[in-house]
Amino acid sequence: MSGDRYAEVLARLRALEGPWVVAAPLGLGKPNGLLNAIYRAACADPERPLVLLTALSLAPPQARSELERRFLEPFLARHLGSDYPHLDYVRDQRRDRLPAHVRVHEFYLQSGAMLDSASAQRDYVSLNYTHVARAVAARQPNVVVQLLARDAASGRLSFSCNPDVTLDLLDEMRALGLPRPLLIGEVHPDLPFMGGVAEVPAGLFDCVLDPPEQPHRLFGLPRQPVTDTEYAIGFLASTLVRDGGTLQIGIGALSDALTHALVLRHTRNREYREIITALWPEVDRSALVCRWGGLGRFEQGLFGASEMVMDGFAALIDAGIVRRRVVDELSTMQRVVDGSASEDDLARIERDGQFLHGGFFLGSTDLYRWLRELPPERRAAIGMRRISQINELYGGQEMLERLQRREARFFNTCMMVTAFGAAVSDGLEDGRVVSGVGGQYNFVAMAHALRESRSILLCRAVRCEGAGARSNLVYRYGHVTIPRHLRDVVVTEYGIADLRDRSDAECVAAVAAVADARFAPHLLQQAQAAGKHDGRAVDASANTPARLSAALAPFRDRGLLPDYPLGSDFDAVEQRLLRALGWLKAEAAEGRVRLLWRALRGAPGDDREALERMGLARPGGLGEWLQARLLGHALRHTRR
Repeated sequence: MSGDRYAEVLARLRALEGPWVVAAPLGLGKPNGLLNAIYRAACADPERPLVLLTALSLAPPQARSELERRFLEPFLARHLGSDYPHLDYVRDQRRDRLPAHVRVHEFYLQSGAMLDSASAQRDYVSLNYTHVARAVAARQPNVVVQLLARDAASGRLSFSCNPDVTLDLLDEMRALGLPRPLLIGEVHPDLPFMGGVAEVPAGLFDCVLDPPEQPHRLFGLPRQPVTDTEYAIGFLASTLVRDGGTLQIGIGALSDALTHALVLRHTRNREYREIITALWPEVDRSALVCRWGGLGRFEQGLFGASEMVMDGFAALIDAGIVRRRVVDELSTMQRVVDGSASEDDLARIERDGQFLHGGFFLGSTDLYRWLRELPPERRAAIGMRRISQINELYGGQEMLERLQRREARFFNTCMMVTAFGAAVSDGLEDGRVVSGVGGQYNFVAMAHALRESRSILLCRAVRCEGAGARSNLVYRYGHVTIPRHLRDVVVTEYGIADLRDRSDAECVAAVAAVADARFAPHLLQQAQAAGKHDGRAVDASANTPARLSAALAPFRDRGLLPDYPLGSDFDAVEQRLLRALGWLKAEAAEGRVRLLWRALRGAPGDDREALERMGLARPGGLGEWLQARLLGHALRHTRR
């Protein structure tokens, strides 16, 4: 984009006194071109300090090897386009090259992207999502920038993907008696217009920039393949969802697996039960499932209340699962819950009600297109709202929200779980931040506050494979995101641990029972040494990756468990390459020399399409020849 396009905005900023303190939404809501213009202007003027207050600054993945580079560069050029405005401050922050007079404070980092950035780690602000408006207001921003949507017919503006914090921020600043910041919006034609709370009040923005003739693409998150581990977790977790209840889910392969399981439960129930039984033969006799979940179709449907709206919700709406509607009227919702709703009540709910409330949306480009192409009355049933409305009960409408969010199941992902049910989701033992707390604590606490509701943490039992495998279920860890007193349900690929209101000894036994067989005995030994386990045997001997793969293989063969259940951004060749690259990474963890030796002893690769895609069909030297042999070896081992 031309810098001239932002000349007027920069002139208004230069008229401000003192530092530029700029607030920008998380994720998709950032106007990248405008932020780049502001950052470059600040870099050129060391006398003008810049403080950026934001979160989740999206950047494409970086290659960590030559093979990854060969895969990523062509894909990203196709996926994002050659004109995508990558965020300059993110590039400099990753390299610790931000100018001394520029500070970037984020409350949520792109997962794992800033582990090696000293400036990002120092300037990270740990916050619950519900406290962000308060925290940003305290830093007294004088500029707010935001990407907006415009309704073509009326010209009205919408916060679209991010109504989450801006209005709450302005309210906080008014309450503190602070001057109103300069509000600058930029319209993107591909953002869907979302009405209701997400509609921008007339005259709110001081300056609104129209899109250029050829706008850049929106940032679409590439959907990742779903492994056997993730499918096992998703299917087991799906048994805890109660028909007629409420659903919150996040993003990523675990979320995609859970979504796919719920869709199969509703649309192909016989096959769904076959998969569940293969993973959990005693499921029909489970008191946990009978008490809190179910295996049947969703006759009443679910209501969605989630800070993030992503591809999974689109699939659940299209499948007729997320369809239970609510209205923002206390007496009507009370009559619905107690069974005294009149025909007029029910007709109003069907006409005016909404089946999904969210704080922001982010996902694939297919999600953005799906939202744009929804019929207006269907899109109106999706209520994008302030985060203060979504992530807590105590924003002034507690009784209404309790009625709307009945029998809620809040699904979140974590990295590790301790023997006593504390969860590690956002940081490492040495204090470095992987991502952020975001709304996870909010929803875990809400599950305890709402009757008949549960917090369900999804956790892979093991990270890495083979000799390099390590357990994610640990006796203790030096950092936790969710404290042990908020423990509830944990699901791994090996089972469900119900930890709510359990004693420490009961928690230790339950966690060990869903640990990998290689690590469960040591976990129990540590607990026994500390006097937290009485030595009774816990049988986790069947908890092996081999058993898991054997249980799911027939359903893979029948096409019931596709690699990309919600669709893929990768073509067929790239999907084969991703399987191969993932296999190589896991094998290299066991020993690079042994891996190379096996590759050299084997036959050269015969997947000509894949080698051509990677530029290795005709190696140009010893280095490329070795890369081609490694890749060919991996392609053979992952061929289906």
